[in-house]
Amino acid sequence: MSEEAKSEERIWILITPDKCSGCRLCEVACSLEHEGIIWPEASRIRIYELLPGVNVPHTCVQCPDYPCVNACNFGALTVDENTGAVLVNEEKCTECGACVLACPGKVPRIPAGKGSVVICDLCGGNPKCVEVCHEAGHDALTLVRGNYRSIYRTFAKEPVEKSMDLARKMYGEEFVR
Repeated sequence: MSEEAKSEERIWILITPDKCSGCRLCEVACSLEHEGIIWPEASRIRIYELLPGVNVPHTCVQCPDYPCVNACNFGALTVDENTGAVLVNEEKCTECGACVLACPGKVPRIPAGKGSVVICDLCGGNPKCVEVCHEAGHDALTLVRGNYRSIYRTFAKEPVEKSMDLARKMYGEEFVR
């Protein structure tokens, strides 16, 4: 299968921040799925409220050029051939942070006590965060299939930048950092 065809078949999570209630059920569902306990710091999706009333879901947008994978010198990050998601080999991860620095959205996190970086793996193709967000009636997270090569950079932003964008949309004003 060609790279273009693979890109057409990829899945990713579309985030609509203005639909986010800030309930953080996505963080709970993710940490339960991956860690077996409620541990929001180790969740692969985080909700940031950097401005009052502006809740910004933040997770990996599965960049087609995988800067985090390319930055890892230890082979700890690979790409799932079925979903296109970044996978973390916890045994190989040294917590060096090269993947965090390489990521345009600064998505990978290294939770204290985890021993490795955490990045969204799309739950093997059925993300629990999307499921729980939909069940709660918020629909801030949507699973999308298809080519997004031309628009992914729109979503690959740091939480502060996303918060400012959303605040401008909600309040029609610029905020001073």
